Amino acid sequence: MTPSAATTGLGAAPWTCPFCPLLCDGFAVRGDAPARRLVLKGSDCPRAQQALATFEPGRSAAVPLVNGQAVDLASAIQAAATLLRASHQPLMAGLGADVAGSRALYALAADTGAIADAANGATLMHGLRALQDRGAYTTTLAEVRTRAELLVFVGGLPSAMQARLPELLRRCGVGEQGLVAQRHIVLLGGDGSAPAELGKLPGVTFEHLPLSGDLFDTVALLAASVAGATVAAPELAALTQRLQAGRYSVLAWEAASLPAQGALIVEALNRIVGTLNRSTRAATLPLGGGEGAATANQVWAWLSGLPLRTRAGPAGLEHEPLAFDTPRLLADGAVDCVLWVSAFGSTGLPPGLRLPLIVLGHPALAASVSAVPGSVFIPVATPGIGAAGHLFRTDGVVLMPLHAVHDDGLPTLAAVAQQLRLALKALRDGAAA
Repeated sequence: MTPSAATTGLGAAPWTCPFCPLLCDGFAVRGDAPARRLVLKGSDCPRAQQALATFEPGRSAAVPLVNGQAVDLASAIQAAATLLRASHQPLMAGLGADVAGSRALYALAADTGAIADAANGATLMHGLRALQDRGAYTTTLAEVRTRAELLVFVGGLPSAMQARLPELLRRCGVGEQGLVAQRHIVLLGGDGSAPAELGKLPGVTFEHLPLSGDLFDTVALLAASVAGATVAAPELAALTQRLQAGRYSVLAWEAASLPAQGALIVEALNRIVGTLNRSTRAATLPLGGGEGAATANQVWAWLSGLPLRTRAGPAGLEHEPLAFDTPRLLADGAVDCVLWVSAFGSTGLPPGLRLPLIVLGHPALAASVSAVPGSVFIPVATPGIGAAGHLFRTDGVVLMPLHAVHDDGLPTLAAVAQQLRLALKALRDGAAA
């Protein structure tokens, strides 16, 4: 869409919503110039509406800031490069970026020896560490929608999960006619809360199964039951029979809903699916990796052969899934400069941050960045709003195109990262001369 179209209220089509891991592409956005807002069309998704409320049609008034003072882009780039040049161990965190932005950030991380970790990186590691240890069977949203007869939500559908993924049941085809004749939904754990209409949808039945102990105990018992052991929990024995009799079952889990050491739960789920696949068909559906985290992880893996929580340091590539955790690094004083990336806007800064700070992100972050003395803030275009781009969806194998709604006048994250690399090189060349 051209800038004039956005400000005259014409709809943007096609459009992929970048604000949750589902990356829904069946909606549209139009600009409401009199109200100075972007309006969601085709859905009442609260998460998308909340995110769109942080943008206005037309060009952004945001400007770069150095120590809270407005400067031009070149000056901000120079200030940021100076901070990175002086750092002995920078941390590149947040990583709210699209594919092009992540590729440029990887090159910058390699130039500076930065440790890379996504916002909420601990939750991303749940599935990643289980995959590294034992492998995994995963499926896509399309397969769930068209084939899954039994859908088990591990940990239930807590209200926080429903808030993070408002369109989840619709994307799974629950209640959609002409796909799966009879679909059974199991909420394993949680408080049993679910959308009120779930029990009224055609062809859908659902039940809530309480935990047998905690979630670790329950999944371990279910794994044992599926493998042929007799368990004392009758509800898990009944679920085992459903799983074994089903033609296609899916165990869905959300990384953000898992407790600490959730990789153990994910590994047990992978073991359940592996056992079932000897006689029928089953898969897991990981839910998470929003705010560009899954995309950054994919890019790091392509370019280095290793996932996030990796550093390109003097010893070569180092991957430390526990030691390279952002809160731990900050608490231990193991880094001396933070480059925080949050192009999608809803990922705030780590609390109490007092290190030299560079933020490339949504204009709404300006105030919190300015509170850190000596900080540098560079506003960048949000992929899917002010710039085109690509993101990986929650199912990990589908790369979705993002289409700009309007031209907000802000530079892309990839362009800023590339300019930072050039400025750093000039500083180093100057010092060498």
